[in-house]
Amino acid sequence: MRRLANESKLIMNINRKSQISEGYRNIRTNIQFSEWNHKLHVIAFTSTQAGEGKTTTISNLAVAYAQEGKKVLLIDADLRHPSLQSVFKVSNKTGLSNLLANQCRQEESIRTTGIENLSLITAGPVPPNPSELLSSGKLKELLEIWKESFDIILMDTSPVMAVADGLIVASMSDGVVFVVQAGKVKREYIRKSKEKLEHVKAQIIGVVLNHKRMSRSEARQYNYYGYQD
Repeated sequence: MRRLANESKLIMNINRKSQISEGYRNIRTNIQFSEWNHKLHVIAFTSTQAGEGKTTTISNLAVAYAQEGKKVLLIDADLRHPSLQSVFKVSNKTGLSNLLANQCRQEESIRTTGIENLSLITAGPVPPNPSELLSSGKLKELLEIWKESFDIILMDTSPVMAVADGLIVASMSDGVVFVVQAGKVKREYIRKSKEKLEHVKAQIIGVVLNHKRMSRSEARQYNYYGYQD
């Protein structure tokens, strides 16, 4: 899988005909083709370290699924460094951390986004014990409930080399998409991240390579197959 450099955090909602939007649709298609042997209902997105474009990628992919008519639930499971509230410009006063701590009801945490078919659960206030909350069993229980109401659930997670949180969430998912920023992370760290995911039996279904420089021939080919309405 490959995505072009980001121009806007929600380019899928701003310019559906752009090359970048077509890249997100390609990612969506590739994930759908990964379902030939098992259903991918819950998909986690992670990376080796922060700043590799994970949040931008999952946000736009959520919009791509919603535009296809799928009922989507996007969850910010990065309880240490929440970011989806900024992307969608909503309050983060109540979110996943409150749910996992039994401080609110589900209906209080699931927000509309202004985008048809797309619902959002922000991370909520940063708790003192993120790993413990995520591994308590409550999240797995909630995911089973949400599967009844949503066609696909996408979870943004912490980078796997930083803390255990991302590995915990990945282990509960049907598939994991690994986001890598070209030229930013050493191959050794990427390999170690992959080993960590495999250790918790997470199913890596693909890699999104961000900010890869394209040759002229690649750019021409991409333009040729560009999206047309």
